[in-house]
Amino acid sequence: MAGHKPWSELTKDFSPERRRRIDEMTRKALAEMPLHELRQARAMTQKDLAEKLNVNQPAVSKMEQRTDAYISSLRSYIEAVGGKLRITAEFPEGEIGITNFAQLADEGEDFGARE
Repeated sequence: MAGHKPWSELTKDFSPERRRRIDEMTRKALAEMPLHELRQARAMTQKDLAEKLNVNQPAVSKMEQRTDAYISSLRSYIEAVGGKLRITAEFPEGEIGITNFAQLADEGEDFGARE
C-alpha cells in the first residue's frame, strides 16, 4: 500500500520517554477491553466463535452486549477465543483470586441461558 510505513519506522526517532509512555498506554489498552474487542483482537468473527461454542451467531452477539452473564458462559467464551478466565477481587490491600468458580466449568451450564 502506498503511503503506509511500518510502526518501527514511524517510531524510530521517538525519545525513550515517549516510547515508554506509548508502551504504557498500549499495555493499559490491552489490559481491559469489551468482549467484542477481545474477539476481534483474536481475529475471530461472531460466526467463528459461535461454531466453536456450538451455538448460533445471535447467541454470541447477545453475550457480547450483556452487562451481566453466567460465569460459565463467560468462561466458555474466553476459552473459545483461546484464553483462561480468572476471577479476581481488588481490595486496597491487594488482589485476591477467587477459586470456587472452577467447578462451574464441569457442570455443563448452557451458554447464553440467562435472560
